[in-house]
Amino acid sequence: MIFKIVILSLLLVVIISLGSALVAMARGDKSDKMLKALTWRIGLSLGIFILLLIGQATGVITPHGLS
Repeated sequence: MIFKIVILSLLLVVIISLGSALVAMARGDKSDKMLKALTWRIGLSLGIFILLLIGQATGVITPHGLS
């Protein structure tokens, strides 16, 4: 249960970071704010992917079929 909460929390942070980059782009800021927000998004997405792989390898996440 904790694992799912961590993953969902990180996904929420990724969405917030993406929104922050969108706002910076829409305002036309020439600062590094958009670049930093997108860098955080990429890093967090990579972290989520690695956590999912670790969770599946340790048995915390169990795959199941479509039926």
